[in-house]
Amino acid sequence: MKCVKVPLRQLNDTRIKLMENDLMNMEYRIKADTEFGYIPINEDVNDYEIVDMELEPMNKVPHNFAELLEEELTPDEIENLRTSFDTIGDVVILEIPENLQDKKQIIGDAALKFTKRRSIYMKKSAVKGTTRVRDLEFLSGVDDSVTIHKEHSARLKLDVREVYFSPRLATERKRVMQSVENGEKILDMFCGIGPFPIVIARNKNVDITAVDINESAIKYLDENIKLNKLKGNIKTYCGDVRQVSAGFNMKFDRIIMNLPGLAYTFLDVAIDLIEDGGIINYYEFSDSYEQGIKRLNDAASAVGKEVEIINCRKVKSTSPGEWHVAIDGKIN
Repeated sequence: MKCVKVPLRQLNDTRIKLMENDLMNMEYRIKADTEFGYIPINEDVNDYEIVDMELEPMNKVPHNFAELLEEELTPDEIENLRTSFDTIGDVVILEIPENLQDKKQIIGDAALKFTKRRSIYMKKSAVKGTTRVRDLEFLSGVDDSVTIHKEHSARLKLDVREVYFSPRLATERKRVMQSVENGEKILDMFCGIGPFPIVIARNKNVDITAVDINESAIKYLDENIKLNKLKGNIKTYCGDVRQVSAGFNMKFDRIIMNLPGLAYTFLDVAIDLIEDGGIINYYEFSDSYEQGIKRLNDAASAVGKEVEIINCRKVKSTSPGEWHVAIDGKIN
């Protein structure tokens, strides 16, 4: 390998000058001995002593997932591939378009290499059914869908085949937790494995009632309560919240309604269970806030109550023009 040989005291200045002029060969490491440094170059350079040296190649690290696929997929195929994915603990879940299904194994192996996680799965369906699960196909690594995901110092155990969990709501869960006051009585109507209850109860001294219709979700929430050191208390119920809540002999200071596809159908239950001056954290899929605000207002006015909108925000994009939106309403 051709190198520029310079005294050690000139090594850094020479390196910078060669880089600025695109003369340094970035695929090899600079070498140094007790007196001289040797900088790999792409071509002969005037005004320097040029020598041949054996240098160590740089370990080329791909900057992104797509870079690993450049030799396997065409540029059009790479552009069509969604290179973002959900990482849940040691599990990665990919979304591969229909026209790339014949290359799913190549893509899965590349994801395993790039992410250095244990298991790679591919979405086979949308989230469906009352238990909110999706079909997954194993692609690469170890076929083990149980993992522990860490979020804001909380540990969340789950089986990605049996329950729904989105790591993309981590910021939203932290935001809600920070808005909670010690001493609140909270109802999470669609709690899943408990990311909202666990994150909140780890940080605040509260009493949380957590409900979900998915038995596996409640099973993992019960495990997560044991896995984490909590300041607050969480009591779990498995069943349809409309039926389960009929046995609650209490009102709540805050109700979390993160079931964006169907939460509006339970607004009457939430309005009935909320304390005067309590807050509903309401979520839905929409292209704006107007629909959700109207639904909150209609549900409240039907029983002689009114809503003060405290905050509205877009949590994440779900499709072009549609968002997972959050609306915080104070019920008076």
